[in-house]
Amino acid sequence: MIKHIVMWKLKEESQGNDKATNAKLIKEKLEALNGKIDGLLKLEVGIDFLGGGNFDVVLYSELSKKEDLDIYQNHPLHQALLPFIREAVIDRKAVDFEV
Repeated sequence: MIKHIVMWKLKEESQGNDKATNAKLIKEKLEALNGKIDGLLKLEVGIDFLGGGNFDVVLYSELSKKEDLDIYQNHPLHQALLPFIREAVIDRKAVDFEV
């Protein structure tokens, strides 16, 4: 099994929305991918509630195997979300590992 974790720090404003609105939209859009991409077993998005130096949004996902990560990342449904996310983000960190 592969675990794919991504954290984003968001701009205060982007695309006519404040940070909190964009965090909610990112969560909704990403979680809508559940059950729509082969090999994607689980996908959760959390929104930070402490603020300060923390990242604002985290994606936690589980995939069947390494090849499924590539399928997920290149899937048209995932690709369609990237312009919105990239525009809202000022920093991104990720880790992918096998268990």
